[in-house]
Amino acid sequence: MRIVIQRVKEASVTIAGELHSAIAGGMLILVGVEDRDNMEDVEWLVKKTAQLRIFNDDDGVMNRSIIEVGGEALVVSQFTLHASTKKGNRPSYIRASRPEHAVPMYEAFCKALSQAIGREVKTGVFGADMQVALVNDGPVTIYIDSQNRE
Repeated sequence: MRIVIQRVKEASVTIAGELHSAIAGGMLILVGVEDRDNMEDVEWLVKKTAQLRIFNDDDGVMNRSIIEVGGEALVVSQFTLHASTKKGNRPSYIRASRPEHAVPMYEAFCKALSQAIGREVKTGVFGADMQVALVNDGPVTIYIDSQNRE
């Protein structure tokens, strides 16, 4: 399971011209699932995400978690995080899971993150054509892959 976390001042998802969800300050999290991912990956990533100290303390040092600052989270499915560009110029998405596996993993991540941070996580819609807008704060962008924990 791969995620990209962006610390944001605001973020939103629009689908078919209608605002679907939006957050103020917090994290925009893009989530990609592959077939070998399981609930252990979800649990590890949720813990890492909830405790990740990427928010400034009173001295301007990134030393606080989303929980400590009361930040919001917007989680968007992103199969392209598993793109392979080894051959040619057209990416291959063969490593990205089909919806039968990816949807339950995505939903489990969202539910577990909501519990971990103590507030409802906003989401996109799996498989939808979404327009994601954000104001990256910093900028701070972190990439985490549960298959590379060392």
